[in-house]
Amino acid sequence: MRKYLLLLFISFLTTGAVLAQDGSVIRGKLLDAQTKESLIGASVLVKGTTNATTAALDGSFKITAPGGSILVFSYIGYVSKEVTVTGKNLGDIFLDPASSSVKEVTITGDVAIDRRTPIAVTTINARTIEEKIGTQDLPALLAVVPGVMTSNTSGYGDSRVSIRGFSSTSKNGNVAMTINGIPVNDMENGNTYWSDFTGLSDVTTSFQVQRGLGAAKIIVPSFGGTINITTRNTDAVKGGYVFSGIGSDGYSKFGALISTGLTPSGWAATFQGSKTEGNYHVDNTEFLNYNYFFNLSKVLSATQTISFSLMGASQKHNTRFNAPIYVIEHAPQGIRYNPDAGVLNGQPYDPYQNYFSKPLASLNHSWVINDKSSLSTVLYATYGTGGGVSLATNNASTPHINGNTNGLYDYSPFDLTAIAKTNAATVDGAATNYIKTSENDHHWYGVRSTFNTQLTNDINLSAGIDLKDYEGTHFTKVNNLLGAGYVLDNNNKNAPNNHAVTGDKISFYNVDDILSGGAFLQSEYVKNDLSAFITLSGTESRDQRNDYFTYLDSDPKQHSPWVSFFTYQAKGGANYNINENMNIFANIGYITKPPYFDNVFINFKNDINKSTVPEKLFSYELGYGYKTSNFSANLNFYRSSYMNRAFTQATPPDGTTGIIYSINISGVNELHQGGELELKFKPVRQVTINGSLSVGDWHYSSNSGPVQVLNDQNQPVVGGSYPAVLIKGLKVGDAPQTQAHIGADIDVLSDFRVGADYFYNGNYTSNFFFNTIQTAGLTPWKIPTYNLLNVNAVLKFKIAGLDGSLVGNVTNLLNTKYISDANDGSVSAAPKGLPQNANVYFGYGRTFGTSLKIKF
Repeated sequence: MRKYLLLLFISFLTTGAVLAQDGSVIRGKLLDAQTKESLIGASVLVKGTTNATTAALDGSFKITAPGGSILVFSYIGYVSKEVTVTGKNLGDIFLDPASSSVKEVTITGDVAIDRRTPIAVTTINARTIEEKIGTQDLPALLAVVPGVMTSNTSGYGDSRVSIRGFSSTSKNGNVAMTINGIPVNDMENGNTYWSDFTGLSDVTTSFQVQRGLGAAKIIVPSFGGTINITTRNTDAVKGGYVFSGIGSDGYSKFGALISTGLTPSGWAATFQGSKTEGNYHVDNTEFLNYNYFFNLSKVLSATQTISFSLMGASQKHNTRFNAPIYVIEHAPQGIRYNPDAGVLNGQPYDPYQNYFSKPLASLNHSWVINDKSSLSTVLYATYGTGGGVSLATNNASTPHINGNTNGLYDYSPFDLTAIAKTNAATVDGAATNYIKTSENDHHWYGVRSTFNTQLTNDINLSAGIDLKDYEGTHFTKVNNLLGAGYVLDNNNKNAPNNHAVTGDKISFYNVDDILSGGAFLQSEYVKNDLSAFITLSGTESRDQRNDYFTYLDSDPKQHSPWVSFFTYQAKGGANYNINENMNIFANIGYITKPPYFDNVFINFKNDINKSTVPEKLFSYELGYGYKTSNFSANLNFYRSSYMNRAFTQATPPDGTTGIIYSINISGVNELHQGGELELKFKPVRQVTINGSLSVGDWHYSSNSGPVQVLNDQNQPVVGGSYPAVLIKGLKVGDAPQTQAHIGADIDVLSDFRVGADYFYNGNYTSNFFFNTIQTAGLTPWKIPTYNLLNVNAVLKFKIAGLDGSLVGNVTNLLNTKYISDANDGSVSAAPKGLPQNANVYFGYGRTFGTSLKIKF
């Protein structure tokens, strides 16, 4: 009996040893250290073996590994981490984004946290950017987000984004954008100019879109939503990469990144640069872009870090204006037709161009005061120089190569050589036509500082300031006389009858000053499954306009008085995690923001618009989330009332005189409401299916206030002003109000992935000129529904011990012909058919791109 028990005991020990060698099933969950979002598809590897798996939709993973072995967790855009197996459940494992790998400072308090911040939010990670971007601008990736529409109209970098019917570029931008917590919207009109940061896709680690009220604590133009971009900054690990890409229409790109890693003395530096050039899928839209990024960080102590960053792009690209549908429909060039192309001395010369350089420098400091309190501060400055080049006609006809002078109705380029000959033949040398530049330079300085403290175990308090000092300089100058001796300009009262030559200022010259100071206070309560917050903030802004052409130097009116506005916001929300799978949230807020500078002063003078008042938004939202290891869903409903909107519209050139009229509109009220759904499904480990649906109802809830029409001499047009435009009930013409997306990513092999994304866009009302709606019953034209299919593939490989990737993308695979943007000039067309007066931008046809990246 004893021998039997001894044999049984030895057998038990042997079995245990074998089991220990074979390993146990280890479980855990991989999460973003900042946002707490699941790192879907992150790699989990048993070190020293080929045994690996990936994280599920909720970040969970399970892998068989012996006790004491080391698991390696990695994900593109994040710092890898090694964890020793000490038990069967490792719990939550947090990976730091590359942007915080040496604890560099960014004002990250505006970034939403999953299942805690009660807002509708979508985050696009570095892997998606790398695999899906192709030759597109960075905003194009947002098309997968419900309620978000993106398009590119006139040229490289000229993208626009609309969130829930609020546009980022409409002379009244309502989509806020921050880079590492720094606001970058134009201070004068709120617009977002993506061409200023065309290289962001190379260094972006997180691209987060907050729809609706968002988590921003400061006064920013976020009525529609906020886009938060977090850049790579400095890596803790030494290394880098080289990159090369080619694509349709001569597209080429070369770039490189190198990082020193964190040195023993606490220093770290990263530098990235790239060059991109090509023709942007439309005739005569060549572009050239140089992008740069530099970060230098120093760990001062265990509690303090300082970091300096410099980023920006120097770019130049040709552009096009929109054109009537019937013109493009009959153009021999098809949708590639550029109505603004020209020829000078036998060479292509586009007289419509954009060039700009906007370096953004920031100095960040982080101080962990104690175990409860911290202080984060960023000082920043940006210097923008550049503008737009265009052909000035002086009401003279513009000849084309074939001899016609009927403008957009002729498909041959502008004959700039013929213009030069005409100019040279004038009796006194005065220019009939010439090329001008509208310069828009600015200097902008700011500081944001946030103090954070844990008052109790459950209550956190944040307080901070946001200060800005902005000066914008605007003028027109002669760019090319085209054979003439001078341009006669009588707009400068200090130099009447001015014979301007190349480089001289003409037409207008004004300097706009804006001062802004704000403060916020936020309290957040987090206990168990409940989180809630309330935010209060206020901002004082002051505007001054200085006009050096309209007024004599001796006239005190040359400098307007300062015009002040006080605005504020109050918002709050709560999130409740019902269980580990389900959560619900709600938020509500009331926001006011100052009118943009362009609406404070009227008639293109220092005349103060006494009727302008702060714009207002009242919004509330309800949401529900559900997440398991292979399925997730987010559903939300919103309702936003936009009040006291004021803006200026510019008409197309008059067909007879060429005059461009300005329309000042005030007292516009809108209602934006709808529902949004996001889905993810992982039927097997190798397949991820994504889907989204958004249905909106965005319309004008009342007729407008007074309307005034001005000519190009800033003079009111006789009969051009009227009490209101009859827009009540009309759809807001900005983006498709019904959108859907379905996509799939399939790991065909462990190192080979393919993907596809299909988009539906419908119920899309065109923009329109308000002065055309003076009769009840008129309806702007509805843009035809369209569908797009994009595909991509990525191959990972090893070469000489280095990691490499080969990526291929095809956008608009089916070569669908569609209209991406339109403006119904007359609002007189029948609901069916093509309106003769609708000016449109056709979307681009099929394009491809492929790129190679080698990491070292």
